[in-house]
Amino acid sequence: MSVVEFSNIIEKLKGKADEICLHLMGEPTAHPEFEEILKICNDSGVLINLTTNGLLIKRKAELLYKSKCIRQVNFSLQSYKDNFPQKDLSQYLKPIMDFSTKLAEVRPEVYVNYRVWNVGTSSDNEEIFKLVEKNFDICINRNINVENIKSKRIWNKLYLHFDSRFEWPSLEGEILSEEGRCHGLKSHIGIQADGTVVPCCLDKEAVISLGNLHESNLDEVLSTKLAQDMKKGFEQNKIVHEMCKRCDYIQRFRKK
Repeated sequence: MSVVEFSNIIEKLKGKADEICLHLMGEPTAHPEFEEILKICNDSGVLINLTTNGLLIKRKAELLYKSKCIRQVNFSLQSYKDNFPQKDLSQYLKPIMDFSTKLAEVRPEVYVNYRVWNVGTSSDNEEIFKLVEKNFDICINRNINVENIKSKRIWNKLYLHFDSRFEWPSLEGEILSEEGRCHGLKSHIGIQADGTVVPCCLDKEAVISLGNLHESNLDEVLSTKLAQDMKKGFEQNKIVHEMCKRCDYIQRFRKK
């Protein structure tokens, strides 16, 4: 998405979104005009929730420190070993922890999440815990139950955020349920790089295309029959779209 396209979308979202989350596939800090994107958000008064793998954090740290639009930074720690299983975890974590320490000094209002979204499926988490404990001189309670408590404050506004691993939904998958609720279209939507609006960030291939913000405004997109049918379905505990019937993430919202 170009800077001009991003700016136009931000204008269309004014007054309609509490914050903008920069993620939905890809690495936002790798965008060639990332600095200009943050400037647009600063000038527009938009708050940003940034999700990153942290690989470029040393290069982008100063920019993030001075960008008043940044409300929260999420580091997807589980992604490192997923992509680089043989590499040293400590060398990866040190710049992230250094950034977190400096951020607490210069922007104490900003929240930071260290995401560990692979609970129960990875042996690397213990190494992460030990490195974080040593760096911040803390002790992390290893008692984790993602169904009840997903977040643990470990230092100032720095949190560990836990969840189990999920599978990206696909129309090729088996139907898991035709009943359920989702926060998609209720508290959030996703906007792809080409402007396509989807119900949530798990629709990475834009299978559920609701419209395009380069061509329409948000009210027009959300008033389409598909968007309305899906939203009403979730309100009635009914899953309308075939993709959603195959989504295992939606099972997390079932009442226990």
